[in-house]
Amino acid sequence: MKSRVLYILALAACCTLCLMGNAFAQQEDVQKKADITGDYTLERCVTRALKANPSILAARAALKGSEYGVDAATGEFLFKVSGDYGYTHYDRDQTYGDNDQWVAHLGLSQPLFTGFRLLSSYQKSKLLNEKSDLQLYNAELIVIQDVQSNFLSLLKARMDVKSAEDSVERLKSQLKVNNAYYDVGLYPRVDVLQAEVELATAEQDLLTARNTVSIQEAQLNTLLNLPLDADINYVGSLDYAPTQFDLKLCLERAYKTRPDLKIAFKSVETALKDAKIAASSFYPQVSADLDYYRSGDDPDVDGGDNWSHSASENWQVGVNMNWTMFEWGADYHDWKQTKETVNQLQAELEKSRLNAGFEVKRSLLSLKEAADRIRVGRKSVESAKESYRMAMARYQAQVGTNNDVLDAQARVSESEAQLNTALADYNTALSTLYVAMGEKNPGLEAR
Repeated sequence: MKSRVLYILALAACCTLCLMGNAFAQQEDVQKKADITGDYTLERCVTRALKANPSILAARAALKGSEYGVDAATGEFLFKVSGDYGYTHYDRDQTYGDNDQWVAHLGLSQPLFTGFRLLSSYQKSKLLNEKSDLQLYNAELIVIQDVQSNFLSLLKARMDVKSAEDSVERLKSQLKVNNAYYDVGLYPRVDVLQAEVELATAEQDLLTARNTVSIQEAQLNTLLNLPLDADINYVGSLDYAPTQFDLKLCLERAYKTRPDLKIAFKSVETALKDAKIAASSFYPQVSADLDYYRSGDDPDVDGGDNWSHSASENWQVGVNMNWTMFEWGADYHDWKQTKETVNQLQAELEKSRLNAGFEVKRSLLSLKEAADRIRVGRKSVESAKESYRMAMARYQAQVGTNNDVLDAQARVSESEAQLNTALADYNTALSTLYVAMGEKNPGLEAR
């Protein structure tokens, strides 16, 4: 009876633990879902991408790997322990032991001089680690630019949807007027047909604009490593905040901060270390060695009847030098190759510097152009709307034509599209400028 009670209690405890585990798992799933849902501003999008984008994760893994490379290069300075164990059969009688002999060996070797190879290899590993850190920073800049560009494209697509919806409403209103005037015989049937065609075209443009919004949202979800069906609401608007940038100061910031320039410089330094490593073959290799041997007639290497103590067990210590003096120029030409690699990377560094300056200049020019287009675009929208209002009034007063109204409506849609594009281009150019200067600005705040 007692054992049965214990069995029931144990079973109840197991069930309780299982239920608690499921509850904790469900709570954790709810928490994770809450962490990725909700409103996403531009800054939150960038923050999320810098944590979860696969390219960032790959760069972090590369950085971690380079840290292990530094540890490995450090270990090369220390002594190495090796061992071997083997069996040999001789066809003739031996001075010591039988024809079947077993030998065990334990060796310790400490490098003393390697022609600066170990030092250069260690310094190279440090440079590679620093380079990986810079590559992570560069990957973050690329992700920031991708996220900001797609986020701004989404905002533009939404503005295009709003413009298309307004266009559809204007054309619907015009069609009603056309039908009313046609019904009382004031205007011909062709005006109604023209309005219907224009309305159908506008509705197709609206469908295309809405699909573009959906595509941009899916693209952002992908960049942020979020489920495509996640409950996400991207919030923001395309604003215009005038900025002032000086080319000289922007270039100074770029030359000081851009990670790709620092990466190129680290590549030159790494190539110089490779040249030193190649030159180490010109020098002797010196090491201190300690060796311990045990021999015997059987696998336990404990000597035998025909073995003396000194023959069955001995050790030796010494300093050894190995120097390869002639290799038909192989080592020399290898060294010369590394020197030419240095020259190549120095030229590429200068090219990267020139490209960096061009990217800054281009971004500033694009920024100024977009700002001018915004000012012109706003005036154009105001004029187009006023022109449409006047065309409608003239048509209703029977002193204007249906074509005048449709043309005015088309100009409103065109001017709004141009303004939307200018606003998106301005903010995109601002994002590109910060990246060109090597600076992070997740929320595109004025600096």
